[in-house]
Order: sequence, then structure tokens, then C-alpha cells
Amino acid sequence: MPPVPAQPDYEAPDTLVVSQPEQLRALADGVRTAVIALLRERAFSTKELSEKLGIPKGTVGHHLKVLERAGLIHVVRTRQVRAVTEKFYGRTARLFLFKTEDPADARAIGTAMLRQAANELERAQEGSGFGHTKASLGKKDRMRLERRLKRLMEDFRAAETADGEPYALVTAMYRRPDA
Repeated sequence: MPPVPAQPDYEAPDTLVVSQPEQLRALADGVRTAVIALLRERAFSTKELSEKLGIPKGTVGHHLKVLERAGLIHVVRTRQVRAVTEKFYGRTARLFLFKTEDPADARAIGTAMLRQAANELERAQEGSGFGHTKASLGKKDRMRLERRLKRLMEDFRAAETADGEPYALVTAMYRRPDA
């Protein structure tokens, strides 16, 4: 598997607002969120994704079609391998911003992202800082803290450097079901 380049190997807009039901459903699947995460910095072929994810090419192909139909990925280049044209897929934007009307869609996407983060954390080579805090909040404090979390995520992404080490940040703020 080729190393991940320091700079993206394909052009993409900075952000895409993901709000269509088909897009949200596409991202509410663990395999598809893993594919989207891998495609952030470089394009992959179906074969490369299959090897990286440890799942059959046919399964990867299915998930690529779902993501492509939803407008979240597209073919960024091709190459001829004997008589076959190999397609390389990339994201339609570097960062997806989620906007949902249906709370069920928001829960499904949040759950898929947290599962992906949990899978990555299990494979992490060194420890990580984390916390799970609960509090009862008024509307004003909830909104203030949501804005701070968004700024933290923006700061985290903006701090990325070509010579840095790969880290991930996951945040979630939700109304507890036991409340």
C-alpha cells in the first residue's frame, strides 16, 4: 500500500454541507464512514480500499456506488491496468458539515462516527486523552458549549501540518436518553 502523501493527491472543495436524506443514510454505515475517512487525503482504488479495510472488493464496490450516488465521492482519475480501467475515488469535499432536520438521522450519523472512532482507538499505538462527562444544562449554556466544540474542531483541523503525526478528535454532545 502506498504511503499517504503529505498533500492531497486530488483537488476538492474545502467543505460540503451534507443535508440530503440519501447523503445522511449513506454516511450512517460503518464501512462507508471508514471509506470516507480513508479518502480524506488521497484517492484509493476499489482494490486498495478492499486491502486496507480487509473486506471483499465486491463489498467495497457496493459501498462506493452508494457513496457516489449520494454525491459524496467521485472518480478523480483512472489508469489502464492491462484491459481494465482502474478507477480512483476521492471525496467531493475535504470536510463534510452535517445538517439534519430529523433527529433520527443525526443520531445515526453520530453513532456511525463514534463507532469509527472507537474502532480506531482500539488500534491506536499509544494512549489517548478522553472523557465522558454528564451535566444538566440550560439552553444558553448548551448553545455556548456547542459553539466552543465547533471552534475546537475547526482549530484542530487548521493545526494540521504536512510533517505532523496523524491524530483524530471526536466530539459529541447529545441529550442523554436517561434524562
